[in-house]
Amino acid sequence: MILQGRANGSSFAYRSELRHAKRIVVKLGSAVVTRGDECGLALGRLASIVEQVAMLQNQGREMMIVTSGAVAFGKQRLRHEILLSQSVRQALHSGHNQLKDMALPVLEARACAAAGQSGLMALYEAMFTQYSTCTAQILVTNLDFHNDDKRQNLNSTLRELLRMNIVPIINTNDAVVSAPEPNSDLQGVNVISIKDNDSLAARLAVEMKADLLIALSDVEGLYDSPPGTDDAKLIDIFYPGDQQSITFGTKSRVGLGGMEAKVKAAVWALQSGTSVVIANGTHPKVTGHVITDIVEGKKVGTFFTEIKPAGPTVEQQTEVARSCGRTLASLHPGQRGEIICQLAELLTERKEEILAANKMDMDLAINAAALLKRLSLSPSKLNSLAIGLRQIAVAAQDSVGRVLRRTRVAHNLVLEQITVPIGVLLVIFEARPDCLPQVSALAIASGNALLLKGGKEAANTNRVLHQITQEALSMHGVTDAVQLVSTREEVEDLCRLDKMIDLIIPRGSSQLVREIQRAAKGIPVLGHSEGICHVYIDTEADIDKVIKIVRDSKCDYPAACNSMETLLIHRDVLRTPLFDQIIDMLRTEQTCSR
Repeated sequence: MILQGRANGSSFAYRSELRHAKRIVVKLGSAVVTRGDECGLALGRLASIVEQVAMLQNQGREMMIVTSGAVAFGKQRLRHEILLSQSVRQALHSGHNQLKDMALPVLEARACAAAGQSGLMALYEAMFTQYSTCTAQILVTNLDFHNDDKRQNLNSTLRELLRMNIVPIINTNDAVVSAPEPNSDLQGVNVISIKDNDSLAARLAVEMKADLLIALSDVEGLYDSPPGTDDAKLIDIFYPGDQQSITFGTKSRVGLGGMEAKVKAAVWALQSGTSVVIANGTHPKVTGHVITDIVEGKKVGTFFTEIKPAGPTVEQQTEVARSCGRTLASLHPGQRGEIICQLAELLTERKEEILAANKMDMDLAINAAALLKRLSLSPSKLNSLAIGLRQIAVAAQDSVGRVLRRTRVAHNLVLEQITVPIGVLLVIFEARPDCLPQVSALAIASGNALLLKGGKEAANTNRVLHQITQEALSMHGVTDAVQLVSTREEVEDLCRLDKMIDLIIPRGSSQLVREIQRAAKGIPVLGHSEGICHVYIDTEADIDKVIKIVRDSKCDYPAACNSMETLLIHRDVLRTPLFDQIIDMLRTEQTCSR
């Protein structure tokens, strides 16, 4: 992979671009580095983070770590020393080794930091050595950034370390640093006060022109209200202009900063050209790959961008579809049939608009015969689609609420098995725009909400077909029951929405099906296996039927997934007039390669 870094000094606009980040700052908050008792380090968590940083470093990236933990490490060490000292004194005083309850004094943070810095750095060095990666420690204070000479020296030192493939580990010098001043996070656009490791990481990332700042904390990311409240929702993409809509809670259980401090630092870094992601570094299920997932562009934490999202997030689309889907399921079967019939009518009435959009996709598509065949729509294909939709409308009359089985369990107690909607379906399909109205009609008939993720090759056609589908749905007030996912969502990210999607249906190649089955996290996948698309010609076969069947199974629509793949011929048919007729027909249709 070629690591290009950010272009023209601007931050990355989309998550998918993060994989190009070359210079990365990883900020480890106190809640990430320390144990739950705030005395000592979370060694297993720290080891997994070190492994990810070392792996990215070995890929050719330039990694820097801004770490907390010196105070917690020193507190553990000093408590041990105090307990040992008190036990010795008490043993000498009492004349025996019986220990009484001993009260520990309150430990001063600067002393803890002084006692813990060397041990923390030794631990990092030992862990990185396992991956043949060298580290260097740098302690800074606010003055190191405000004094031009010191700032230039710091910049020069960091660049030289990065040039030598060394991972700098930076921390505030808490043994001598002054107490933070309240409300001094920002002092103008070009300056940020170093009051905690959030502001330090932001200032360092901007100073070193880092491509990406990853801030790990003990929450999943940025929420629109304090985490833990009933209506709190995780924000996937944060645009600084929406900051006034956020309600911040209290600071974290350890450390100096809270989410408000993180957001201020993140916005400052973003405006200076560094992309930022805030994510959870403490969750045992994701800690082992959270950093690499972010760099790969996966949907983890909150991504800060200066590009305002063009539309609703996929989570918002899913919520709207689920709510509207309940109304769709409650409609009378005849009403659902009317929606499908209206969709069929619109396909023929608006065919010029559909074909114009399809021509745009065809003009942009690569010159591959199979792709163009799948992508292409025609008046006859739209007419065939309309006929098929009307057939689905008839079948919709008993799709929902049909009694499949009735069992009398006891007197006045009857057990019934009744068909009900599944919920929210995610259908992923490749460059086949005709799939959209077909799947939409089936979802409407069965009373299910629907998310559609189509191939980008058919983006224009899909957009028009979706508009027509929603127009048909509007006749009974369920416009939003079918949603088209048109954002830059990776399929793998969609497959992780196990709390919002009830069933995934991939329509396409066997490779697509396998990828979806592998990526789905806790969501059932209705896959399909590869069919055996063979035609066999026996010695007793009727000549006229043979020619018609072979032509129809292969030549009418070669790009179809169920078109003939193999023509099996009885050996006695070889070198006969029938065989010659078949070969001539296939050559005429240009589907015979040998």
